[in-house]
Amino acid sequence: MKILKGEFDKKLELQIAPSIKAGFPSPADDYLHDSLDFNRDLIRHPEATFYGRVDGDSMIEVGISNGDIAVIDRSVEAHDGDIVVAFVNEEFTIKFLDLSHKKDGYIELRPANKDFKPIRIDADDNFEVWGVVVWTIKNWHK
Repeated sequence: MKILKGEFDKKLELQIAPSIKAGFPSPADDYLHDSLDFNRDLIRHPEATFYGRVDGDSMIEVGISNGDIAVIDRSVEAHDGDIVVAFVNEEFTIKFLDLSHKKDGYIELRPANKDFKPIRIDADDNFEVWGVVVWTIKNWHK
């Protein structure tokens, strides 16, 4: 995963629809109002937020695919079950944080792909929860 620092002081407002229904559209919703600014609306802690481009398919069953962009906040405290970016033995990885074995002396990083095994983290591993994934951005038109 390649980690990039964002430029959060720039303003880019985009038109936003009031709601997008997954059923039949309403003719009353044929207008746009309000605006969305990714820096204002998606980034709570600019000084601690980074982007990471996902490399691989270990999280595909939760909709995180190769090439997606993860928005990672380093100031958010990681909890059991969060999707995190971890630094494990000199490499970044994106996985679920599983603290259920902590009393047994280890934790796991769990993939969301049946073809991948969990990563067991013991005391002798070089390990850090680098940040918590707060958003992902997906390109549906490749």
